[in-house]
Amino acid sequence: MLSKNELKYIQSLCQKKQRQAEGLFIAEGTKLVAELVKSHYSVKKIYGLAEWVDANANLTQDKQVVTEAELEKISLLQSPNQVLAIVEQLPQPVITKENHLFTLVVDGIQDPGNLGTIIRIADWFGIQQVIASEDTVELYNPKVIQATMGSFIRVALHYTSLPEFLQDNRLPVFGAVLNGKSLYEYSAVQEAVLIIGNEAKGIRETLLNYIDHPVTIPRIGGAESLNAAVATGIIVSHLKTQ
Repeated sequence: MLSKNELKYIQSLCQKKQRQAEGLFIAEGTKLVAELVKSHYSVKKIYGLAEWVDANANLTQDKQVVTEAELEKISLLQSPNQVLAIVEQLPQPVITKENHLFTLVVDGIQDPGNLGTIIRIADWFGIQQVIASEDTVELYNPKVIQATMGSFIRVALHYTSLPEFLQDNRLPVFGAVLNGKSLYEYSAVQEAVLIIGNEAKGIRETLLNYIDHPVTIPRIGGAESLNAAVATGIIVSHLKTQ
């Protein structure tokens, strides 16, 4: 049974300030927790329903049985999925500058679902790192973690000053903009940087001068715009050499 203090402590990790102070984050669901315990992340404690704990008795991590009612109180999911883990955050990864990399850059992405899905897209296409502006939503936001479906384990996310990163970059830079050249006029590339802008404002002006190849996804129908993550998937699918 969870004590009141433990319940409050777990719930406090829903707040960014507390996550940063403790260096921890929350991950939920059977698939995600199973991936984390096999990964380079340190799982500090697991709270699971009795059937999950019994089925995973071989795990060495600290485990505690909770009831469905208790899991609902500590879960951020509409339908809690058997298990919740408290996990130690990793230090920020070092940016890899080998020129064979295709790198995604996200400028001011604010929606947790968008960032999580972009990380998942990167993982799908074998992109090993995503560079984020310092005002992009936090990686360890529980909604980002859930949206990645475990891909954050394999894709390094680095927060930095984008002008500084782009000044040092020697690869061709593609940028998703409204008035660019049609995506389908470009050939696939092996080495490139692709910038995806803020959901409402796009790529900020201070970064536009770094773009060598402005890219637009041609609109055929009547939709006003594309979701940032959807646009990322379309552009990467066409540009990145398989």
